[in-house]
Amino acid sequence: MEDDAPVIYGLEFQARALTAQTAETDAIRFLVGTQSLKFDNQIHIIDFDDENNIINKNVLLHQAGEIWHIGASPVDKAVLTTCYNKSESSLHHSVVSLPLYAFLAHVSFFPFFRAASDSRVVSCAAVWRMPSDWETGSNESPDDSAHNPQTLELLCHLDNSAHGNAACVLWEPMGDGKRVISLADNHALLWDLQESSTQATVSSIATLEGKGQLKFTSGKWSPHHNCSQLATANDTAIRGWDLRTMSQIYSIENAHGQLVRDLDFNPNRQYYLASCGDDCKVKFWDVRNVQEPVKTLEEHSHWVWSVRYNHSHDQLVLTASSDSRLILSNMVSISSEPFGHLVDDDELSDGEDNHQEDKGKEPLADSVVSTYEEHEDSVYAAEWSSADPWLFASLSYDGRLVINRVPRALKYHILL
Repeated sequence: MEDDAPVIYGLEFQARALTAQTAETDAIRFLVGTQSLKFDNQIHIIDFDDENNIINKNVLLHQAGEIWHIGASPVDKAVLTTCYNKSESSLHHSVVSLPLYAFLAHVSFFPFFRAASDSRVVSCAAVWRMPSDWETGSNESPDDSAHNPQTLELLCHLDNSAHGNAACVLWEPMGDGKRVISLADNHALLWDLQESSTQATVSSIATLEGKGQLKFTSGKWSPHHNCSQLATANDTAIRGWDLRTMSQIYSIENAHGQLVRDLDFNPNRQYYLASCGDDCKVKFWDVRNVQEPVKTLEEHSHWVWSVRYNHSHDQLVLTASSDSRLILSNMVSISSEPFGHLVDDDELSDGEDNHQEDKGKEPLADSVVSTYEEHEDSVYAAEWSSADPWLFASLSYDGRLVINRVPRALKYHILL
């Protein structure tokens, strides 16, 4: 049973921001944001034609600055958020001559430093709308949008200037597209978007308190508990927050040996959280008991930047790393289908008494399904398609986007 070959798309600029277009459940579509110091940055809208195994693209200008994070509205296909760097002076001209900057921007998460006494970089967040005819662009000519790109329409700024530099913006997962959270330095700001997202007001703020200059590096809005919980990462710690009171509900102080890079919630098991970091490890937690991880993976040889659960089949987990590899793991023992069929959390905690049919039956074994090595640079992001649960994209810093599929043998094993 032969698997389809990966499909590779090359961007002209370096890139590290990738998201699936969440509101699009028919077409396979991803959004990629570029990082260029010299030229206008871009959003590439990548449509994948599954039948013909080809990519169609549209390019939109993002003139505000280099893009560090991108998020898609769960409701409106045309609306997205970006976190981007903006120079308050002539930083773009002064840093190009610094050979060290290219290295620092590559390995640091946010290059917030002064290049000269009169210039500095700040990281901002904003909500944007694609032009009304963006979806028809690919019907004219494949290269038209690249040569004559349209510009994104700014809907509103998520003005975090009083709270620090924006790390990421999170959309409410099951919401109506009217609530987002921005993480800025040591603040988590809950925003209400009004007037078709043209106005944003802060409804509540949570603050990370402690010694030193604490900064959030990433976060994830839980799709469970009526979307009332948030998980954040700062340094080596993971914290859980109740968004109704903006108070901390759990804390994993030394979740990783080094910086925690990314988090993701299991879509089917409400208490399970995955994390990854600079210690090359991927860990799975039950947030009801955070003393030890439920499971640890040590398959990567360098920093792990991204971890993603499959939206439908939570045993499938993607991890992306600076070792230039993408790994697909089958974490069946801690999934919602440990015995090959759906089991909920209450059943699992009730013990074997309620599982007469499973007596003596061991959970299926965890395994690495595939290691993907089409990248030649650090892989900063991996995302599952919102339209096809068996397809995913990965993005490396050199601007290479690779689209892959779950191996057919595993797909049919899960389905049948």
